[in-house]
Amino acid sequence: MVLDRGGKDDKSFNESAVRGFQKALDNLDISSESKFLEIHSDAQIQHYLRNFSLDPDCSLIITIGFNPSSYVKNFAEKYANKKYLTIDHKALSTKKNIRSALFREDEGAYLMGSIAAIKSKSKKIGLVGGMDIPMMSRFAYAYKAGAKKISDKIQVATSIIGTTPEAWNNPAKAKEIALAQIAQGVDVIFQVAGPSGMGVFDAIQQVKEKNPTQTYFAIGVDSNQNAIAPKIILTSMEKHVDMAVYSSIEDLVNEKFTSDIKEYNLRNGGVDWAFDKHNKSLFSAFEIQRINNIRSAIIEGKIKVPDFYTLPKKDQKSI
Repeated sequence: MVLDRGGKDDKSFNESAVRGFQKALDNLDISSESKFLEIHSDAQIQHYLRNFSLDPDCSLIITIGFNPSSYVKNFAEKYANKKYLTIDHKALSTKKNIRSALFREDEGAYLMGSIAAIKSKSKKIGLVGGMDIPMMSRFAYAYKAGAKKISDKIQVATSIIGTTPEAWNNPAKAKEIALAQIAQGVDVIFQVAGPSGMGVFDAIQQVKEKNPTQTYFAIGVDSNQNAIAPKIILTSMEKHVDMAVYSSIEDLVNEKFTSDIKEYNLRNGGVDWAFDKHNKSLFSAFEIQRINNIRSAIIEGKIKVPDFYTLPKKDQKSI
């Protein structure tokens, strides 16, 4: 398995993937020599994919994130005897040996927008995204819609960190952006920035220490990040990458691995909001019921979540 930048301890996307991988090692009949590798450059991605593809004992090659996964198609076409799993990137091969695991970020982001709007006292909320890619626009578009579901008066500030993969590993810039949003009156910020998001948490912590009587919150992403900073992190939008990794390895072991697209959403638990002992005290019973009602309405199709990906090209705008 090839991780995305940020490493196995990013407390986010990669960490979730490693959790699923480790669960497979512990519970399934796979070789103890199965391994995951961290990367620091695109050249490493291609090097690792080539080595795995040439290894006669390697049956399934997994790539975490759109950047590593974007290289898979060429290898899948060349090494038809191998099976590949791409996370967060749709890849198709004429050899029919790729499974793509995609997540409904729009559903999760919509719910996060509603939660942020429910808890905001200033009626100004923000989003700090990582790299300028279509997925960030998908998050922002749905986040704003979810907030507007609660109140048309909600203002939503959105910013991204950069245009290269390094944007995922720049917590200092994320903190700078978060502080700028807070200076404009924002009191709840959804970080969608991978490891850079730690800078958003730092910003909220810093402002709360200076203004202890005022309420400021951050929202985590990918993994349940609530425990990182209890009372600072309102909730987290979980993307269960661990589920996608584990189930695909399980299918391989049971000879049920198929070349297709697997969608993970609110209905099947692939995405969700994190509610646990670390943030339980931050919500009233009424707020919890309200949030879960919105969640149920999305699952039941009573709320149609707007998806940036389905917009006509002429209507698509970056953050």
